[in-house]
Amino acid sequence: RRIDRTGLMEGLDSFEGQAFQLITSKAKETFDLAKETPHTQDRYGRHQLGQWLLLARRLCEAGCGFITMHYGGWDMHSDIGAAMRGIAPPMDQAVSAFIDDLTQRGMLDDVLLVISGEFGRTPRINGTAGRDHWAPLSTLAFAGGGLKLGQAFGESSSKVEVPKSTPITPQDVMATILHVCGIDPKLLFKDPSGRPMYLVEIGLPFVGIV
Repeated sequence: RRIDRTGLMEGLDSFEGQAFQLITSKAKETFDLAKETPHTQDRYGRHQLGQWLLLARRLCEAGCGFITMHYGGWDMHSDIGAAMRGIAPPMDQAVSAFIDDLTQRGMLDDVLLVISGEFGRTPRINGTAGRDHWAPLSTLAFAGGGLKLGQAFGESSSKVEVPKSTPITPQDVMATILHVCGIDPKLLFKDPSGRPMYLVEIGLPFVGIV
């Protein structure tokens, strides 16, 4: 059906305008994973995360600037062995396929993959063969974005309880992501009260990564 846009957009706010542009764009084609070969779909995995990351690659190709997804199931307070055997292999398959695919398409330097959670897990197994919430130490991974890859930053204590070296903070992570996006982490903006603030109050891009 043909849509007459004459005067229509004038009555829409910016969010309604974006929604209108979405439904009149090639979004339906971009979201259609059937356009990928069976080999590519198998390579990513026919499981949920595999299909999500395949869609993420298609969205990146279409010009989407930011994509986020939630791959849950890591709150393993009991029977962590069985839980990891179920959730880790699909992640290994999908993430490796995503990085390989971006590399082969010459897109890896233009796409930053960030894998993170909100906290770590206790260094000791609890009474129900699981691990509980642990704030002092956690891990994350970056890939792509023009960063120097194949490196490990930060070091834990011998019992994996706390950082042994200088801690890398969430502000460092935010500053690095902004740097990759070409945004100055020290850019000033005004909060709702009109007070000027930096995008990142402290922290610089990870030394040695960028």
